[in-house]
Amino acid sequence: MLRASFSTVARHAAQPRIQLSTAAAKAAPTIKVEVNNAGPSAAELKEERKETMTKAAAAKTSGKSGWQKFVSGVLDVIRPACAAVHTPVMKVLDAPSRRRVQKAASVEDLRIAAEKRMHAMCYGYLAGGADEEVALRRSVDCYKDVELRHAVLHGVGHGEVDPSTTILGHEAKLPFFVTSCAGQRMFHADGEVATAKAAEKHGVRMALSQLTTSTFEDVREAAPTSAKCLQLYVWRDRALLKEVLDRAKEVGFTSLALTADFSWVGNRERETKTGFTVPPSYSVQQCVDAARSPAWTFDFMSRVPYGYKAVPDADFPAESLVDFIAQQMKPEFDWKDAEWLCQEWGDTGPVALKGVARGEDAKRWLDIGGKVIWVSNHGGRQLESSVAPFDVLPEVRKAVGPDVEVIMDGGVRRGIDVVKALARGADSVACGRAYLYGLAAGGFEGVDKALTLLSKDVHLAMGLLGCRTVAELKARGPEFMLHKQNSSFVYDNGTGLQPYFGAPPSKI
Repeated sequence: MLRASFSTVARHAAQPRIQLSTAAAKAAPTIKVEVNNAGPSAAELKEERKETMTKAAAAKTSGKSGWQKFVSGVLDVIRPACAAVHTPVMKVLDAPSRRRVQKAASVEDLRIAAEKRMHAMCYGYLAGGADEEVALRRSVDCYKDVELRHAVLHGVGHGEVDPSTTILGHEAKLPFFVTSCAGQRMFHADGEVATAKAAEKHGVRMALSQLTTSTFEDVREAAPTSAKCLQLYVWRDRALLKEVLDRAKEVGFTSLALTADFSWVGNRERETKTGFTVPPSYSVQQCVDAARSPAWTFDFMSRVPYGYKAVPDADFPAESLVDFIAQQMKPEFDWKDAEWLCQEWGDTGPVALKGVARGEDAKRWLDIGGKVIWVSNHGGRQLESSVAPFDVLPEVRKAVGPDVEVIMDGGVRRGIDVVKALARGADSVACGRAYLYGLAAGGFEGVDKALTLLSKDVHLAMGLLGCRTVAELKARGPEFMLHKQNSSFVYDNGTGLQPYFGAPPSKI
């Protein structure tokens, strides 16, 4: 600002106020005025950002109550001792949760195991939705409105089902993948690295959050072929975003997912009821809940406080930067900003728009250079009564045509949900809470169990439907899907969400 003002003054001062003769002009001394219209350099902006982060962290720390500071100090003192005995103690404390994970027969069993192991306020953050959670429940229940007609005498053997597909430009062994979620070390101390290892084991693709609590390098090392997609939020500081993009390219990410439905934060009543705060207030409720979840609590006490590892220069605990992160969110982020992001990413790989719920938005994304549509309602955590992604999927597919890649997430709890979404128009399905419940319940082993359950479901459903490949499943979807007449959600705008009567005969 000061430099720009000085430049303006200098330009006015350099302008002659009277017209000199040619001779006088030649005799007049030459005065050179150097005008600098350039803004702050990248280094100056970086230093300014560091200072802003430092002030934000200091303000958050100084704003703690005396009780918060006392408990935080005690934790800092005992943390080394807890870390020294972490392995033997956790074997004992985590034994019940390990047994629950081993016995789990469904994602619902993993959810129960996660709830029993986690601190109540962290579980509320993971499992909760907006307001009365109508959108959350609908996102899960909508799959029940679709029934499938199984095939007989189809001749498909056990070894003939091939559920592989292409996701964001890369071959994948399964048609679903683990979607991004910020702050996974809040659920389990092994966080994103545990998720990455399980994804790599199953050949499942992984999207990593910009607010990861593990470094890009650690995640890519754990999943060199799986972790290829970086999810971004819409932030104010373009220089900061560009720095993140450049780092992602260097590490080996080949696709982006722009989360466009989180610039306004939804009202999560469950978090209020469970006393969720960042940083922890160490209230009576939080302390009692900590005592009720000994495995989670001792794990938390034994580890160095996690931070946001993908945010440049964020050398502070995550709890210290919540205000800085909140200030970076840009509600006024628009299509021009999104176009800039696509241009910055260049030809590195496809960019997906995550959060689409309207066919018109999907088409506009393609018009500005986007390649992939990601149908989502942010896990039912934003707008109460927002449409379930599964319900709006046919509208989006009709809007963009058959050749554009469409991803869907929302409410997936079983592999049969994945199969229904594929048959209804999705090219692949992103899973969130399904694997996060496993992570919270048992780290790597929990995510491994979740992916195993989903994979078995997908193989079995495809076999019973007589479909050998994902392409066949998608092509034959209309002939074996039946939409209940009493569905609670029926469009009347020609998008195809009517009950299926008179479906074409089976070609088996």
